[in-house]
Amino acid sequence: MSTAAVPRASQEERDRLVEDFIRLCEIESPSRNERPAVDAVAAYLRELGLEVEEDASAAETGSDAGNLIARIPGPEGARTILLCAHLDTVPLEGPVEVARENGLLTNRHDAILGADNKAAVATVLGTARRLVAEGAPLGVELVFTTCEEIGLRGAKAFDRSKLRSEYGFVFDHASPIGELIVAAPTYYRIDARFRGHAAHAGIRPEAGRNAIAAAAGAIARIDLGRLDAETTANVGTIKGGTAPNVVAEHCLVQLEARSLDDSRAASVVSQMVDAITEAASDAECDVETAVEEQNRGYRMPRTALPVVAAAGALKALGFEPSYISTGGCSDANIFVAAGIPCLNVANGTERNHQPDESVTVEALETMLDVTLGIVAQSA
Repeated sequence: MSTAAVPRASQEERDRLVEDFIRLCEIESPSRNERPAVDAVAAYLRELGLEVEEDASAAETGSDAGNLIARIPGPEGARTILLCAHLDTVPLEGPVEVARENGLLTNRHDAILGADNKAAVATVLGTARRLVAEGAPLGVELVFTTCEEIGLRGAKAFDRSKLRSEYGFVFDHASPIGELIVAAPTYYRIDARFRGHAAHAGIRPEAGRNAIAAAAGAIARIDLGRLDAETTANVGTIKGGTAPNVVAEHCLVQLEARSLDDSRAASVVSQMVDAITEAASDAECDVETAVEEQNRGYRMPRTALPVVAAAGALKALGFEPSYISTGGCSDANIFVAAGIPCLNVANGTERNHQPDESVTVEALETMLDVTLGIVAQSA
């Protein structure tokens, strides 16, 4: 692979890219409700003359639609690579109506824009358009997943044995263009169900055992936030009780732990479970704790083929690659675990999951050039 000049998008392709992005953002597709986005992307790929398959993953994910896969053939004997983006967004607190002002794309309403991950969907579609029109220098598999935002469920349910790719790329990190995410964490989810004993809070509180108080005691014992440079822990939700005048009999607490170090993640989870168990015992409550490894972390050397290809594309466009670690997970975690080296590439979007989420037209256009460059470098 070299750092020779990479293909650049034409002005017509750039204009179409922005149009596609706006259209995609205005198609609401929160996790498990991706059907409109799946249908729109599938229709577009078929218009290009590609065969599109929707898998049966909905039965496992609970979505109203499955993942999509399409293939662009390359020359005989050429390698095949994977380009992946997810179609779902986090929940919407309002409608999406894209505003464009001074080159900045935002939502006119107080809600997410959906650039996570519609920016990547649009650039992958733009890349497919070019490759179909001019001929691909290698094989390209296009995968669009569902339910990424709720535990990478679509990628987990995807039959990875269908893939022929030697390696791949996802474009799912809301940080400056040039960043290559070469390490991502192992992620555990913990559900703790406390059970006490209900009683009238004003007449006989002594007869009760308060499950919420037991949960509070557990939370107080757990170290939360950034535990070290590679490790975090969080309590995300707590739900319990029935009324103010009833000693709470039930309480559910959902927590998580992440670390770039697999053994450190497991150790933190063990400490959290111990704290939960001890707090329940002290409060004379029962507790059922369920621990699930959501995904395994990975580290990718700079010599890995997808890293070399992405770095070459960036350098050819005048960007100095930055090799970073992240506390976030992406579909790349799942593909790496399945034996397909997959690099997460920052896409220049900003403040994902927030109502002030945005992306510039320049970032969208640049990422189309980056994606075209990755294909050229890989070939």
